[in-house]
Amino acid sequence: MFYPEANVRVWLCTEPTDMRRSFNGLSAMVKHIMNDNPLSGHLYVFVNKKRTMIKVLFFDRNGYAIWSKRLEQGQFVINQGHEIKQKLSFAQLQCLLEGIDISNARQYKRFSLPEKAVA
Repeated sequence: MFYPEANVRVWLCTEPTDMRRSFNGLSAMVKHIMNDNPLSGHLYVFVNKKRTMIKVLFFDRNGYAIWSKRLEQGQFVINQGHEIKQKLSFAQLQCLLEGIDISNARQYKRFSLPEKAVA
């Protein structure tokens, strides 16, 4: 498993994706469908129509990388919203990969330092 840096965002493409796409096809989807910069270093998550395969595209300083997972049984649980691009936390991505439905999960408020104090 890969572990991104703290400032990396995770974006889920809610539109079903043809999993034959590779670096060029997925980066074109990021640019034209999700209206984002594929070279930003963020993680872009794509799921196929059957929701049995997932690919994560990211750019790490010197080139593209793709991480993929195919399920032998079951499906990935994603929230089909009205938006094509959905923001996820890294914890939500891990839950998605483990098959945990986070739509019914409750997240409690946690203490955090203000951003100015974290210098």
